[in-house]
Amino acid sequence: MAYDVARIRSWFPALRHGWALFDGPGGTQAPRQVGDAIAATLTGPLSNRGRLGESAQRADAAVAAFRAAVADLTGADPRGVVHGRSATQLVYDFSRHLSTGWGPGDEVVVTRLDHDANVRPWVQAAERAGATVRWVAFDPATGELPVDAVASALTQRTRLVAVTAASNLIGTMPDVPAIAAAVHAVGALLFVDGVHSAAHELPDLGELGADFLTCSPYKFLGPHCGLLVADPALLETITPDKLLPATDVVPERFEFGTLPYELLAGVTAAVDVLASLAEPADRPAGDAGGGTGTATDAPDSRRTRLAASYAALHEHESRLLARLESALADLPGTTVHSRASLRTPTLLATFAGHEASAVSEALAADRVLAPSGNFYALEASRHLGLGDDGGLRIGLAPYTDDDDVERLIAGLRRAVT
Repeated sequence: MAYDVARIRSWFPALRHGWALFDGPGGTQAPRQVGDAIAATLTGPLSNRGRLGESAQRADAAVAAFRAAVADLTGADPRGVVHGRSATQLVYDFSRHLSTGWGPGDEVVVTRLDHDANVRPWVQAAERAGATVRWVAFDPATGELPVDAVASALTQRTRLVAVTAASNLIGTMPDVPAIAAAVHAVGALLFVDGVHSAAHELPDLGELGADFLTCSPYKFLGPHCGLLVADPALLETITPDKLLPATDVVPERFEFGTLPYELLAGVTAAVDVLASLAEPADRPAGDAGGGTGTATDAPDSRRTRLAASYAALHEHESRLLARLESALADLPGTTVHSRASLRTPTLLATFAGHEASAVSEALAADRVLAPSGNFYALEASRHLGLGDDGGLRIGLAPYTDDDDVERLIAGLRRAVT
């Protein structure tokens, strides 16, 4: 199916302000369908979950729809979908849950490619437990994280490995399935940060081989919250601290307090919008198409439609990325640090004689938003030799079009030449 970017852009009220936005890796704009779903849920009859009365039933339905939508997006079981305030909060929660059984002699493996949210919680949990932290470095020249580098850090004492599905700084997509096989061969768990990856590659918990996978809906058109997916049977083995009257049912035992039903509805809407990216113009955007009630491999299932949408999105972003990379290659003094053979459409660039922050400010003067920094991928930025300052990050999103790219290229030429 054709990818009609003009149609897609019409869903985003924020684009009417005229900025060319390349800050998607930090958070995308939200389409009106998401805002409408949030407003309708919050202002309709709504109370705590239950079966008596429309307000309670609507709350219950919002939770069920959220779990079904996230399961379709991630290839997971709805019973293994956990909501959190953010992916960072969920990693901290599960680092505490899982580390209760660690002690001296146990080992935890983290990488220098990851966002700090998938590094520091594990390092701190290991320190509290007296466990050893083993670090794996990526190749700064290529941006690659070799499977062998991870495998060489594993021992029979490894309890958990934390790795990203895609670097939010330079876009590198490690071979997670191969890493998973090595991790499971020593009996360890694999915790995968899918926050950046999920915006560009359709997640699949089983294909990745991840035991845990986190995502942030606001990186793929949704509201600000986080989610974690895992096998419900694995979640059953984990016992978190909780309030005495709170349910012990999975996944609710990991969700503390009253859920934000309106945000859950927004996530569901975002997944439906993603499933609509490659739909014909005569099909309403965000129409679930019966996706929650059909088999996941049925021709019109939401999962099938998501696969078609992501394939079309990948083609669209790859075309724009090729145009952008060609222009950057012609800019004097420009170094692009995103070099891995498999990566997302996210570029980190630095410019000889020009601070990345100054280039970002010059672009903003032209109403082009491409921020600079390390973006919490602190270890990666330092390993690249960029210190804590990082570089200029350019990220594509579903609504990025050729005019946006042309404006960015023109702005960069003015800023650095």
